[in-house]
Amino acid sequence: MAADVLLLNAESGWSRVSVRFLLTTSPSDQENCFNPAPSRSSVASAGEGGEPMDRIDKLRVFAIVARAGSFSAAARQVNLTPSAVSKMINRLEEDVAVALFDRSTKTLSLTVEGSTYLDCVNRVLSDLEETERQLAEQKTVPRGRLRISSSIPIGVRHIQPLIPKFNSQFPDVEIDLNLADNVVDLVEQSIDVAIRVGESQDSSFIARKLCNSRRVVAASPDYIRRFGAPRRPEELVEHECLKFNMKRALNEWPFLIDGAVQSVQLGGKYTANNGETIRHLALSGVGIARLAWFQIGHDVAEGRLVPLLEEFHPNDIQGVYAIFFGHRFVSSRVRSFVDFLIDNLSGERPFLGGRYYRQALGSPGEAAAHAARLALVNGDPR
Repeated sequence: MAADVLLLNAESGWSRVSVRFLLTTSPSDQENCFNPAPSRSSVASAGEGGEPMDRIDKLRVFAIVARAGSFSAAARQVNLTPSAVSKMINRLEEDVAVALFDRSTKTLSLTVEGSTYLDCVNRVLSDLEETERQLAEQKTVPRGRLRISSSIPIGVRHIQPLIPKFNSQFPDVEIDLNLADNVVDLVEQSIDVAIRVGESQDSSFIARKLCNSRRVVAASPDYIRRFGAPRRPEELVEHECLKFNMKRALNEWPFLIDGAVQSVQLGGKYTANNGETIRHLALSGVGIARLAWFQIGHDVAEGRLVPLLEEFHPNDIQGVYAIFFGHRFVSSRVRSFVDFLIDNLSGERPFLGGRYYRQALGSPGEAAAHAARLALVNGDPR
């Protein structure tokens, strides 16, 4: 296999050349991009008949020596003698025509040129490791632990029900599903895939759209029967509006009023720290909620909640995304799971709230259930 490597020439500076190298690493060789730990079989001995040494082997040993701080410590890691390691470094220095290590002190240290070269070598070895991993994964089915993060509403309503179907297709993938309404640090929590509303602002992550979502103002038929339905957004100040206590922005309910998007004052004394609690309060007839369609769409479709004020909806559609770390090569289990979600969630229709609202207002020929909801919205206590 061939690859481009930057070489430092004392007279002409950095230049890019194509070199051949042997792909002989094993999983134990791939601890990280800085310590590939080649074995005797993958690192050519410096004294075996004077044969040309493989360039990538010398780069690996160079990185290990720089990390270990001595030829003897590096030799133990690669199962070679210190003299063999020293010869490999000498030959590498001959290749690049510059001293990479300062040997004038008791401890081995990088020269300025050696430090610059090490940065380049680490990138080359990292790219090689990623390439080898990708090639290996293409030959195998997705397997291993897949750690998923999602908000509670999306996880409970949409991700969790799909897990059995995904596992039937990919039985070697172990699912670790973590549900929380707070935003977690994907790196710190070792999350493979996060399901979130809105794209990530971090360029190191990839975001693939799964479906659209919108928020719907809704109340139960029981609440409407007892307290009536607001006719205009300004009337919400007189109602029991269910609010969040951990994110103030969620308590700003935007409406399209007289051609402009405006937030209105909300009444109510109930707050909660998650959407599921607010949903259950709304279902119990405690108050009016503003929640995502992916969370309450099934409640609306089955008549447990009635959309309100849809003619004032600002059409603030948001995307639901699968977010994962933007490696050049994504693991097969992550790729398979994200593709699976797209196939199974792309049919979500967040615009149905308006349809059910029109039905609740009494379009001719609607089913009896919708006629009953019409009666509730219009104040008929039947």
